[in-house]
Amino acid sequence: MANGIPERLLPGSPYPLGATWDGLGTNFAVFSAHAWRIELCLFDPTGRKERTRYTLPECTDEIWHGYLPGAHPGTVYGLRAHGPYQPHEGHRFNPYKLLLDPYARRLVGQFRWSDTLYGYRVHSNRSDLSLDRRDSAPAMPKAVVSHETFDWSHDVRPNTPWGKTVIYETHLRGVSMMRHDLRSHTRGTFAALGAPRFIDHLHKLGVTAVELLPVHAFLNERFLVERGLRNYWGYNTAAFFAPEPSYLSGYDPDEMRIAVRQLHAAGIEVILDVVYNHTCEGGEIGPTVSWRGLDNACYYRCVPGDERHLINDTGCGNTVNLSHPRVLQMVVDSLRYWVTSYRIDGFRFDLGVTLGREAHGFDPASGFFDVLRQDPVLSQVKLISEPWDVGPGGYQLGNHPPGFAEWNDRFRDSVRRYWRGAPGQRADLAARLTGSADLFDKRTRRPWASLNFVTSHDGFTLADLVSYEDKHNEANGEDNRDGHNENWSANWGVEGPTDDPAILDTRARVARSMLATLFIAIGTPMLLAGDETRRTQRGNNNAYCQDNEISWLDWSLAATPQGEAMTTFAARAIALRRDHPLLRETHFLFGDREVLPDVHDIDWFDEHGERLSPQAWQDPQSHVLAVRRAGAGLDGEIEVLLMMLNASANSVTFTAPAPRLAWSVLLDTANPDAPPHALRDVTFDVGAHALVVLCARPFPQAEHDANASAESSRHGPPPPDPRHPTDNAPNADADENADESAAG
Repeated sequence: MANGIPERLLPGSPYPLGATWDGLGTNFAVFSAHAWRIELCLFDPTGRKERTRYTLPECTDEIWHGYLPGAHPGTVYGLRAHGPYQPHEGHRFNPYKLLLDPYARRLVGQFRWSDTLYGYRVHSNRSDLSLDRRDSAPAMPKAVVSHETFDWSHDVRPNTPWGKTVIYETHLRGVSMMRHDLRSHTRGTFAALGAPRFIDHLHKLGVTAVELLPVHAFLNERFLVERGLRNYWGYNTAAFFAPEPSYLSGYDPDEMRIAVRQLHAAGIEVILDVVYNHTCEGGEIGPTVSWRGLDNACYYRCVPGDERHLINDTGCGNTVNLSHPRVLQMVVDSLRYWVTSYRIDGFRFDLGVTLGREAHGFDPASGFFDVLRQDPVLSQVKLISEPWDVGPGGYQLGNHPPGFAEWNDRFRDSVRRYWRGAPGQRADLAARLTGSADLFDKRTRRPWASLNFVTSHDGFTLADLVSYEDKHNEANGEDNRDGHNENWSANWGVEGPTDDPAILDTRARVARSMLATLFIAIGTPMLLAGDETRRTQRGNNNAYCQDNEISWLDWSLAATPQGEAMTTFAARAIALRRDHPLLRETHFLFGDREVLPDVHDIDWFDEHGERLSPQAWQDPQSHVLAVRRAGAGLDGEIEVLLMMLNASANSVTFTAPAPRLAWSVLLDTANPDAPPHALRDVTFDVGAHALVVLCARPFPQAEHDANASAESSRHGPPPPDPRHPTDNAPNADADENADESAAG
């Protein structure tokens, strides 16, 4: 030992992977099946100057490991891997490239784009077959040894049942960048996430969970940086165990733990959007920052017989090889780490189909799904999949195993088409309102598996959905070629902003009706942050690179009459769902259970109060629909709800179906400020583009029987069964294309 610095590492242990401090020193362990040697590089606290290198002395079961006495938390390090540089064999080892530990839990420094980040000479005629011998360390962030002690002893997980869950999807940075009531250095960080005023806003809405776009450390793509843009969404992961440094106001990961603790104390769950399907290293001509340099042939799926190239089922250049046990272990270790160390309550898996791919394609019995479903930690949190990718057979909505919820884009498109006034939407909308049983009623799955949304981070905001018929993504610098082309949106007369009061009234009414549809539908609803204040992205439907006011939430909108009115309405719609268990049914309904005489658990009617005939279900010109629900209310007493939807351009008089009940109006999107009030007649005028919810407590049984007998002539065919789509049943004959942007 010279000057207190050991000359070599002790053997250490192959487990656990990563850097683990034991109070006396730190054990380092990293997987590589094809490396010849791996070096540990220590840096000064800033990460700018390399101080010394050690060779990891042992390799056990393809895990390279060593123990450094006296290495304490705060030690800054990186890795270098020696091995074959044989791209045609899938091997891209280059010891001149400093690599991040795949298990790094904290980073210091930033990526600085330079040709040195590439393992090959960028301008060489041999492209990625050449070898670049320049040191990449100055352009790389470094890992930091961490010791995590945080007092979770009084933390209580909300553990909100799926049936009561209402998700608020938001961006950690964007949700607070324009909060001028916060100190400037905390805006856009976890310190702002737990701010009392934000929590008060969540309580006012009545949401039960926040779903955060990726917070793992990520790399801004070079082409974006050169355009003066950055990867705002963060679907470009550089470290699966480390929070993004720019999201920490003081660079202390405990800031994230404190935010989670504060949200838990308020009864709010925290769900992370996670990206394990690809990494920031891109295709074979991408940079070498971690996994590529440690063992490209193991960490990524290579094209069989042409291992120089990577399989690109993600549209992002590479596909993480979850068929490899060590790679699968890394992903599962990462998930378990966020649950145990940060008390995260659930995950939304970006391009979840990729995670379920084996050599033969998507498999609901893949290793990834099997491991999560049996894991004693991960099986107890909320698991949500984005059920598509861009690979072969990449659209798998409804085909995930039990235990997973899935983003239901068919709900999104059906609701948009219906309220836009597209023909022939009656049957498909009915299927979506009932939890999409045609998709999810299998393997004892429940309706909560259908994660319903009208808008999300990817696409138009709700305000833009009713203000633009075409996308306007010019600010992205891609000549408006990016983003979805078919959004099922409508501008209702003028493209973009307008002062026309009639157009503004129609836009607001359609927006309210879509929100109300979201919250009366069976399944798990998700609200996009800012939709409650009428946030606009100026027609940009792919704002993945807009880290500016296009994407950030403008909280001043909440104080405008329009924004305040929409927030109040959203809160009222969520409260309606909370107060009426029928709207958050936990079992699929097929109208085969009679709750009251001639009143089934679910029934469908036209505006005349007549049960829909097979021909009526298929009528392409009908834009009205009534659904009646019956069952136990909050107090256990039977109640009946009647929901009347009118997507036509004119007011329609609905007649309540038999038997005669004493109805009260709970919600009317044409008159959002009207308080609940009794309905004096069996008819009700539902305004154009409007949705109305009625509630009744049944008459005494004898009167019910009399009314049922008197109205027996109005009985139609049996209620439809969405499990078996036929000519008279709600079916799901919608587009199955995964029109999702590769950016997330």
